[in-house]
Amino acid sequence: MKTSRFALVLLVLATFALPLSAQAKAKISFGSDCTFPPMEMLDANKNVIGFDIDMIKAVANAAGCEAVIKSVAWDGIFAGLANGEYDAILSSVTITDERKGTMDFSTPYVNAGQAIVVPKATMNISKPEDLKGKIVGVQISTTGDIAVGKIAGVKSKKTYDEIGLAVEDLSIGRLDAVVIDSPVAANYVLQNDKYKAVIKISSKPFTDEFYGVAVKKGNAKILDLVNKGLAAIQKD
Repeated sequence: MKTSRFALVLLVLATFALPLSAQAKAKISFGSDCTFPPMEMLDANKNVIGFDIDMIKAVANAAGCEAVIKSVAWDGIFAGLANGEYDAILSSVTITDERKGTMDFSTPYVNAGQAIVVPKATMNISKPEDLKGKIVGVQISTTGDIAVGKIAGVKSKKTYDEIGLAVEDLSIGRLDAVVIDSPVAANYVLQNDKYKAVIKISSKPFTDEFYGVAVKKGNAKILDLVNKGLAAIQKD
């Protein structure tokens, strides 16, 4: 009888102690189009890597939670947020007034203005106006797409699901230029062994565009956690 009572006491104590010892961190899921190096991409083993990924892991750690990354296509990434497929979007999303109408944004964390990338032999394109009469590649539904749409006289704007496809077409002569976020332009031009010998950045960033983490409109809980973590790592 004593043995069974003692076992019962241990069982009760263990039951109360378990949540304290095995308590898991809250998880925040992020949708990310992992085709945008160096911000977010897949390595050879299909692991999600990049600046945004490293940053959000540090943000989550500072906020006392865990970041879970879901690789999704850019086309439909905003619909996925609206449908609750993930808590937030971490995908080099530029904060715009139009997007603010349907979602909320974190504190800005990178200024990634649009830059023009051209073949190395090109000497006559250094500003947006020089794209008049040219064939220009962009990623569809991005701010680069919007920016080129505002440039008068562009001969043709060719849209791509992934910016890497536009860069490839530029490198083999199918495009005169690509308009792209400046950090991504720098990655292809300076870091990519396949392209750095054949393409160059020909302009300074001609827009001011700030990246932010997007959350569903009114989701103050997730937004507060992200901003708390961002404030901590920016202060560090």
